[in-house]
Amino acid sequence: MTLLAGFKVVQIGGGSAAAVCGRLLADVGAQVTCIDPGAGTMLLDYLNRGKAAAAEATERLAGLAAAYLIVREGQPKDWQASPYDLTELRRINASAIVVTISPYGETGPRANAPATDLTLFFASGISRQLTGQVDDLSEAPIRPVGEQSAFIGGLAAACAGMHASQGNQSGASIDVSIHEALATLSMTELARAGLGHKSWERKRLSDGNGATVTILPASDGYAAISPREEKQWTSWLEAMGAPAWGADPRFVSKADRVKNWDALHALMSQWSRQRDKQSIADTAQRNHVPSFPLCEVSEHLDTPQMRHRRYYVPRKLAGKAIQAPSTPFGLSVSASGRRQRSPKGPMPLSGIRVLDFSWVIAGPTTTRYLAAMGAEVIKVEAPGRGDPGRGSELHTVLGQAKKSIVLDLKTPQAVEVARALAAKSDILIENYATGVMDRLGLGAEALKTVNPDLIYISASGMGRKGPDSQAVAYGTLLQCYAGFAGLNRHPEAAPRIGLAWLDPMCALMLAFVAAAALWHRQHKGGVARIDFSMIEAMLWTMAEPLVATQLGTPAKPMGNASTRYAPHGVWRCAGDDDWISVVARTDAEWRALCNLVPGLSEMAALDLGRRIDARRAIDAALTAWAGTRSASTAADSLLNAGIPAAALARYGDLVKSPHLAARKFWNRDGAGVLPGLPWRASFSRTIGPAPELGADSDHVLADVLGLSQERIVELRTSGALG
Repeated sequence: MTLLAGFKVVQIGGGSAAAVCGRLLADVGAQVTCIDPGAGTMLLDYLNRGKAAAAEATERLAGLAAAYLIVREGQPKDWQASPYDLTELRRINASAIVVTISPYGETGPRANAPATDLTLFFASGISRQLTGQVDDLSEAPIRPVGEQSAFIGGLAAACAGMHASQGNQSGASIDVSIHEALATLSMTELARAGLGHKSWERKRLSDGNGATVTILPASDGYAAISPREEKQWTSWLEAMGAPAWGADPRFVSKADRVKNWDALHALMSQWSRQRDKQSIADTAQRNHVPSFPLCEVSEHLDTPQMRHRRYYVPRKLAGKAIQAPSTPFGLSVSASGRRQRSPKGPMPLSGIRVLDFSWVIAGPTTTRYLAAMGAEVIKVEAPGRGDPGRGSELHTVLGQAKKSIVLDLKTPQAVEVARALAAKSDILIENYATGVMDRLGLGAEALKTVNPDLIYISASGMGRKGPDSQAVAYGTLLQCYAGFAGLNRHPEAAPRIGLAWLDPMCALMLAFVAAAALWHRQHKGGVARIDFSMIEAMLWTMAEPLVATQLGTPAKPMGNASTRYAPHGVWRCAGDDDWISVVARTDAEWRALCNLVPGLSEMAALDLGRRIDARRAIDAALTAWAGTRSASTAADSLLNAGIPAAALARYGDLVKSPHLAARKFWNRDGAGVLPGLPWRASFSRTIGPAPELGADSDHVLADVLGLSQERIVELRTSGALG
């Protein structure tokens, strides 16, 4: 069963981000036609497999005229002389949604700056925290494996385009900036900087967040553990056999463990080195401590969990049979008696109600996108502290334009309220541990009896079905398990946990599939139940190393090295942890670099192969040149010469960026600003303050459920409202 049968898409150009967007749409059933899709790289060939191709002018015109959604990628200047500029596309099809993907967006002073995967990660600030804090600042920041800027940009485009397909958004235009899409992966740090707080630094000063999640050496590799709660720490000590040092006053509280982290990690490592990585993870999981081994991507090609969920599908690529990832959307669809929805407002999701049982990052980021697109999001929180995101700036940004209601789901009265809200909602999203919602009587099957038209989305680490479905998982641990953390490092460096990458990436996928499910219910009359697996989403975006491994090129850590471009790397500049990223994609860019850097002047005639051979001499020249300049000065010089480059941004730099200001990326919030969405749309976005815990309880109960004030008082007295 697919969600988007009959949904017609045209993908224009040879950009990888547009190909990712088209791939996701095709994987859930859309009919995707490519115009000038490009070729020559394994990733592009993989992403475009199975899509239709329009080679003739008549085919292209017919495809564009019939499309619901048109996706194109390139810099603004590229479209001015293109037959597919916006004016021409509107002449051909006035009602289609047009999504344009570009490195820095269609507008703003940096719109036409040359960029690559590496430089975009530097410009967005993500390279500053990708691999976590380091002990030695001479270790260069890196980009992640597998052209991830294309995946994030493509997911943002698919998400925005799918949302625009709802309601009365005929003829909408969407402008996706890969730079902004990457930056919004770090919502907490963006919000902290926007509200005037200190920006994140790379230098490790204490535990480097290790007391929350860390990697331990094993006899055959590494295992990651996350005993972040006190009860989990107690269980972890039991899993290790109750070592005598567990009672050491230095490790009693989490604050103590942070303060004495180096000593604690050394003691845990003595235990872990005597065991293999899988047994460490199994021992931890048996004690309800989140843990996974660090794996190679190839280890996921044939596991009991993936076999059970039928995740891989056979494909041919480069003349070889491979196992290709399918979507992470475990899907079942039942019939609906719902009539077609009439648009109820100016935003794509105006009139849609979302019941939000999610917490921390992935789910709340998903519902933040839904709220920004006009949905009424009712966030259900537990009494006490509510969503853990309230303990930081995270809720300030992810809670925008939502309503908060407190329900103590341990009481039957609160469960009945939740069921009543579900009866009046369009979408329910939850990311509790597997089985929790079913035990509460709030599972998908139970709620069918009160609302057969409810789209039900569950998000979990391993998926709700399969032998590993009960595993306790966090996004950072799944990054380790998938092989992402092991590949995102310099070859000589040990793996580190790094940025919580997976959660915000999954949010783009979840917001996309929510909109796709709405489209299916509206146009095909089916109601989707979605079982989303975070590990499958991670592997879907790791297509390049996963496929390359099967084609005979095993994935390995490469740092900033590239086999396609030279030079391709980063160099330290004058200043405190200031770095410049530089890439020469063509001989012309290489010659421009040689004209700018004195030490390279005699190498201007080198082609790509000889530049790779001369990398040590090139590195020495760029090291000398960059070391005497500030990163911003070096970046300006390189960009002015037409060379892809970017200084390693701090989040405070993004707050002060004239380019982001011109694009109205930031939203005013009191004396500070909060980050916007990774796209600009002709229908704008809904903004509003994040609610205090339970601030909307009475309003929701009265206005949505029609309860009297007397009944609300009874519920509060019973403890149902906390």
